[in-house]
Amino acid sequence: METITNTSQLRVAIDALEKKQLVEGALLKEQCKITYESLKPLNLIKTTFKELVTPDLKGNILDGALSIAAGYISKKAAIGSTHNPLKQLLGTVLQLGVTSLVSKNTNGIKSGVLNIISSVFKKRNEPYNRTNINITPNK
Repeated sequence: METITNTSQLRVAIDALEKKQLVEGALLKEQCKITYESLKPLNLIKTTFKELVTPDLKGNILDGALSIAAGYISKKAAIGSTHNPLKQLLGTVLQLGVTSLVSKNTNGIKSGVLNIISSVFKKRNEPYNRTNINITPNK
């Protein structure tokens, strides 16, 4: 910084510092508002959940839910609702086995299901072959 030797230089320096103070004061007020908003309990909870929920976690939850649902459905389909303790035990073993099998092979199952779905929709969207259609005009 230059050495100030007269009053006009002093006035210019004071004006520059006052402008700088106004700008920094406005920035400080804005930062205080942002900090105040981020420290509200609801915003803290939202931020925490956004940080916790990653695509990997979403995929793991979906895979787990898929395997549990497959096990439960297989038990209900095979055993149904029975009061026989032996059948209930066999149903539980079947449910655990299917759940374990599905949880180990979720990627393969997903790709297989997607292939089946895409082939079904592909066949529906194919245009009709007009060479096989005979249309004769009425005479």
